[in-house]
Formats: sequence, structure tokens, C-alpha cells
Amino acid sequence: MSERAPLRPGDAEAAAQLVALGMRPKQLPSRDAVYANLVKRYGEDDAFKDLVNRIASGLGLVVLAVTPQSGAVLAATEDSVFEIKMDEYARRTALQNRQSEKVLHGMAHLAIAALAFPRPDDLGNDAYVGRVSVEQADAAVREACRVLEERAQGESDPLSEAPELERVWRVYLRRPATATTKDGRVASDTTRGIVARALRFLTEQGFLVAVGGDSGTYRTTPRYQIQVRELAAQRAFDELMELGVLPAPSAGGSLHVAASDVLA
Repeated sequence: MSERAPLRPGDAEAAAQLVALGMRPKQLPSRDAVYANLVKRYGEDDAFKDLVNRIASGLGLVVLAVTPQSGAVLAATEDSVFEIKMDEYARRTALQNRQSEKVLHGMAHLAIAALAFPRPDDLGNDAYVGRVSVEQADAAVREACRVLEERAQGESDPLSEAPELERVWRVYLRRPATATTKDGRVASDTTRGIVARALRFLTEQGFLVAVGGDSGTYRTTPRYQIQVRELAAQRAFDELMELGVLPAPSAGGSLHVAASDVLA
């Protein structure tokens, strides 16, 4: 049971250090003894835990979880200096046409999260590890867009049940899935290029880990699972799940898309 020990000189520095470590995406307690000790103290010392939460709050951050597996997982509050908005994401990922492409990237991130944890139980199971690939995420988004297009035919208000998706399905379907540049690289403005860029960004943030070399497949981390728990409460995530177009997980816990499910 947690205890409330009296705070000592230097505790504010230690609490701030824990917050700072949580802002380093790839830093893990398993690789840092100091980090591991701070995480342990957060779980055992209520006064220290309260101090950490207050320091984070003062910086415009919310502590989502602190565990030995994930470390300190933080989320920026609205208008926080640490908040990564789509415009900032567009700048970081060098989008050429930010206004039109950032919404497509938002859809890609939404699909990646839903595919990584397709069942509510997956989000609640700390031992679960999801897998998602570029082709799989692109296929899921295209299928969702196709379903919305079918609903739109002959209906006066076809997308009233999916207002967040209405903005992107037409644009996404018009984009080619694949194309190559003159030097043989995958074109970044294709839908698979968009998904690949989103997956690389999540990897840089410590949410995913690339597996299988250059296969374009990634596995989830505990840090990402905690973040997706928060995302699952958002309306757009729920709408995408309710469309029923996501591929089912395989018996081994990883996800796959059958060849017939991948749209040309």
C-alpha cells in the first residue's frame, strides 16, 4: 500500500526529473537505474506522486501512467507548449501540402491505433502486443472510405453517423496507394507513403518498434497502449471501429489482412 512520507529537500528536483524522463520517448526504466528508482518511488510514495503530478500539471501535462514497463507516460493538455498539433506534425514530417494532407495523416494515425488494438480487451491487457503494417493500415482506411462511399449513394445525409470521417474519405480514395519516384523510392504523397510516414513518426516517439527489417511491420509498446486508451474515448476512433471494416486479429495475437481484403 502506498505511503505518504514527508518530502525532503531535493524531492522537487527528483519529481521534475521523472517528468523530464517521461518526455524522452525511447528512455525506459529497464535501461536506466535512476529512472527505475523514480518509477518505483512514484508507485510507493503518495507525497512524491502528488508532487510529480503537480509539476506535470504546471507544465501543461497530464500523467497518464507510470509503470516499470512504460515509464512515465505524459499527455499534453490543450494549448500546452508541448502539444503536438497537426500543423506541427506536418512540419516535422515535411508535408508539402499541409492543409490537404494533414487530415489524411490524421486518418492514418486513427487506423493504426484501431488496428494495433482492435478489441477492448487488448487495451486492458498489459501483456498484449499488437502488430500493424503499412499495407494493412492503408487497406483498412481504404475499406472504411469505400464503406462510406457506398453509404453516400442515394442518401440525403449519408454520413451523419460519421461526421469526422466525412472530410477525408473522398480525398483518400482519390490518392493512389503506391507509386515510385524516378530513383525507385516509394512516393511520399501516396496513401501508403502517408501511412509509412505516420508509422515512422510513432516509432520516433517510442510508441512503436519496427520488426522484420524493411517489411514495414511494427509492434506496439506499453507506452502506445496507454496513449491509445485515451484515444479510444474520442468520437472519431469510435466511429471508425463501428464501421466494422478492420481485419480481425490472428490466433497468435498479431494482425493480418487477407489478399482479398487489400483494395487495388
